[in-house]
Amino acid sequence: MNAVEIKNLSKNFGAKQAVCGLNMTVPMGAIYGFIGENGSGKSTTEKMICGLIPTSGGSIKLYGKDHTDDAIRAKLGVLIEAPGCFPSLTVWDNMMLQATNLSIPHAEKEVIKILKTVRMEGAAGNKYKNCSLGMKQRVGIAMALLGNPTLLVLDEPLNGLDADGMRIMREVFTDIIKDGTRSIIVSSHLLGELQKVATHYGIIRHGKMIVEMTADELDASCRTFLALQTQNMDQAKLLLGTKFARVEEDEAGYLRVYDQTTPEEVVAFLYENGICVTEIKTDKIGLEEYYIDLMKGGK
Repeated sequence: MNAVEIKNLSKNFGAKQAVCGLNMTVPMGAIYGFIGENGSGKSTTEKMICGLIPTSGGSIKLYGKDHTDDAIRAKLGVLIEAPGCFPSLTVWDNMMLQATNLSIPHAEKEVIKILKTVRMEGAAGNKYKNCSLGMKQRVGIAMALLGNPTLLVLDEPLNGLDADGMRIMREVFTDIIKDGTRSIIVSSHLLGELQKVATHYGIIRHGKMIVEMTADELDASCRTFLALQTQNMDQAKLLLGTKFARVEEDEAGYLRVYDQTTPEEVVAFLYENGICVTEIKTDKIGLEEYYIDLMKGGK
């Protein structure tokens, strides 16, 4: 059974169609990276999954049942936009207040366990307004975990985090799903970070799902290339362009050759034409480049 199955989902806001015939499948135990440019329909889709806005058409099933089913809705934990916390209350008091709202038994024990999960047990006494952005994001995830939900829907939880905050968040995601009973839908524009943790991906554009794939399928789909540097980069680029179909210079200052070839062939070709290669390596494009290629109509 899948955690989420969406068929032909649509959402209209007046004459504007924000989501158009979208299909989406989130397996149980997955960290599902939900990717798309601004205005592509990600947040609208997430809000429909959570029942925050009604659908205009299609179906959403969570664990095989309609997403409006009360028992199913109780399985959801949600962080969309910002956590609903009182700034002047401590992290602990905000968590306990939410636990009371949800009528959670043994609330103190539950809050302690969740704060440990999100690495916030040492900051429970901090006022929410004094927390860093990364800490606030983790408090939001802690709030979403109250009530032991099996599906978390997180909208841009990585935004604004520093390197250490990113690392902690990756650890938190991994811990949440490690027993295989929980799934996470996480949208993010930070594709390099998302690639380090996601097990599945869905790429949406103009309200339609363009592609869904596993992390292994993404790895198989990402093209390999040769990256090289020479003593004369401009001349090397012109020369390589006469032999290979696609030669580009990347942001790191390497020339990339995307054709099926070998380092030996490229080095020999340049040497025969009076250019010495100083460095060459085989590499593979990542999620961000794959996404950009896809948006440009590449394969």
